[in-house]
Amino acid sequence: MKNYKIAVIAGDGIGPEVIGEGIKVLNKVAEIDSGFSFNFTYFPWGCEFYTKHGKMMEDNGIETLKEFDAIYLGAVGFPGVPDHISLWDLLLRIRKEFQQYVNIRPVQLLKGAKTSLVDVKREDINMLFIRENTEGEYAGAGEWLFKGKPNEVVLQNSVFSRKGTERIIRYAFETARKEGRSLTSISKANALNYSMVFWDQVFEKVSAEYPDVETASYLVDAAAMLMVKDPKRFEVVVASNLFGDILTDLGAAIAGGIGLAAGANINPEREYPSMFEPIHGSAPDIAGKGIANPLASIWSASQMLDFFGYENYGKQVLDAIEELLIEDQVLTPDMGGTASTSEVADRIIDLIDTRISAGKIGV
Repeated sequence: MKNYKIAVIAGDGIGPEVIGEGIKVLNKVAEIDSGFSFNFTYFPWGCEFYTKHGKMMEDNGIETLKEFDAIYLGAVGFPGVPDHISLWDLLLRIRKEFQQYVNIRPVQLLKGAKTSLVDVKREDINMLFIRENTEGEYAGAGEWLFKGKPNEVVLQNSVFSRKGTERIIRYAFETARKEGRSLTSISKANALNYSMVFWDQVFEKVSAEYPDVETASYLVDAAAMLMVKDPKRFEVVVASNLFGDILTDLGAAIAGGIGLAAGANINPEREYPSMFEPIHGSAPDIAGKGIANPLASIWSASQMLDFFGYENYGKQVLDAIEELLIEDQVLTPDMGGTASTSEVADRIIDLIDTRISAGKIGV
């Protein structure tokens, strides 16, 4: 039996609530197949840890996490702790230290989910965003000069290395080729005359190696408009750190809401653990009320199953989410229902059991 060591950083706000339900689903899947199991180790890092210790994680946190096969993250952020501290000292630090340079965010309108767009077919919203995750606009480079003086100047520098830019674009091409889908690059070369001109040149160079992949390139503002007006033109999408971050939040809004938005931070070489997370944030206003939507954390759990090579089980979890949405009976308040966080996950588990009984999942 393969035993996967999973580091759990439940984090802040609703993080512990939703991540706990995702773990229930992962354990259920592990019961189905005697070939693997999960061993979860919990770390109390986050904003509450920061208020007690003045740091978001232990000093040896990165070294500790290296020993795990994956990281399952709940949420980061809470009032009283500046966002740039909670983000840079935990989430972004993990992404950078572990070279999780591929961020994968599906923007897919599941069966039963509701979109805010009109006159759009469900199958028209089926995008896979591949976002550069370790440099670009979020490189953290810059200066703060003459702080507090009348001539104060702030410089925020983007960093686009050839290695970093080419590897994310190549990863996107490989994904598009594997899935038989088109690839769209997001840019802004008309205004960002260094970084995005460079991005476009690298995209064009790499595309010559993939003549079988249909390509397109849009300025980020045009892409935002077209995602709303004509989403079907986007299949696989590759974008820089900032543009990918913004457009995937727009994608969540048109694909059922932020409660269905999942994300994976991947180190493709598997030299370090990859990290899986819902992207909805910590939502401190509803923390502790038992009404947080766990579907994004469950979807990110299915991404973890895919990453470990159990795509069949990952698909079955996603299919169970779709069945739940189609039933339209056990949903949290953000989706128009009255169910609790745990009731939603319990229904997902019931649906997985039903699929086993119907022979849709091999045991």
